[in-house]
Amino acid sequence: MESARIVATLARLVGDVGLAEELAQDTMVIALEQWPVAGVPEHPASWLTATAKHRAVDLLRRQGRYREKLAELGRTTPQVTDPDLAAELDDYVGDDLLRLIFTTCHPVLPTESRVALTLRLLGGLSTDEIARAYLVPEPTVGKRITRAKRTLAEKRVPIELPPPAEAADRLASVLQVIYLIFNEGYAATAGEDWMRPALCTEALRLGRVLAGLAPDEPEVHGLVALMELQASRTPARTGADGAPVLLQDQDRRRWDRLLIRRGLTALDRAGSTLGPYVLQASIAACHARASTPADTDWERIAALYEVLAYVAPSPVVELNRAVAVGHAYGPARALAIVDAVDLPGYPLLPAVRGDLLAKLDRAAEARAEFLRAAAMTRNSRERDLFTARAAALLA
Repeated sequence: MESARIVATLARLVGDVGLAEELAQDTMVIALEQWPVAGVPEHPASWLTATAKHRAVDLLRRQGRYREKLAELGRTTPQVTDPDLAAELDDYVGDDLLRLIFTTCHPVLPTESRVALTLRLLGGLSTDEIARAYLVPEPTVGKRITRAKRTLAEKRVPIELPPPAEAADRLASVLQVIYLIFNEGYAATAGEDWMRPALCTEALRLGRVLAGLAPDEPEVHGLVALMELQASRTPARTGADGAPVLLQDQDRRRWDRLLIRRGLTALDRAGSTLGPYVLQASIAACHARASTPADTDWERIAALYEVLAYVAPSPVVELNRAVAVGHAYGPARALAIVDAVDLPGYPLLPAVRGDLLAKLDRAAEARAEFLRAAAMTRNSRERDLFTARAAALLA
């Protein structure tokens, strides 16, 4: 959980993203060696950060750049002479993680590399998890990350924020990064847990800070609204045994009303623009405003997805549109949309198709689709869900 903050702090001190990641990993190894013997410190995060800084300073000294770095810090901030305080200098963002997100979203990198690198360094996602988020092979993501680090080093990109006037150009990538971090927390790619709440919390924090920094950007408020509204369902998304509970089966009394209010307020701040995050937040708001599944305005949701498919077309949007169309206009119409979607290896595609086929009383075909979805997913909770849906069709 602290790795991202340590990398962000070290990157600002040593000026090299790859080196910062290596130093952070070294620090974790030191903790694994010392803590079982000496005990866990009273403030583990502070211990990790301080140890990482000391290693960075030692490295700079060994490389003969220690005095040069102090001189540079002295020129820009003459009141600070202690290198351990260098990483705590303030700027117009005032948050190490957001600072490094803007840095790794530098225009010298292609968009997909910016997002992959930032997710790896700051989101704590593995290469495999990023590949799943992007629906691309894992080796492709690995190459993007390696190439991005090398490019930043070769181009000598400074680990600093762009001028405020240029920050807007990187905003789309920053928003994409934050939302992908949230998504991995909301529906974990692999493992035993349906969700990874710490990632959702971190994405929400970053989104809220960014909204305070860019109060006139509708898409920033749209993203915050979307995350708040989706996060409001968290208490109802799992049963007592940790098994997933689908949206239509959730006890809406357990939804977090405070997060819903915050989300709707953020959506109001976004105004009437039709950016992709504002549109998705508007869809989430339809669910939040419905006290029961029967009260859901599926026709409006289907219409919003149609606009979203025009503004930000993607196979996943089409799949979600099919779900909404199925509720609003029937499974036969939705199935025609699903059959035109190309999402190889994406387990939710056969899962949605299976659900529609089941509603059309095509049980054998539906069962085959659920079993195919179960074979695709690497999340054990999701696999159990699909397997149970398949088994229910035998009754």
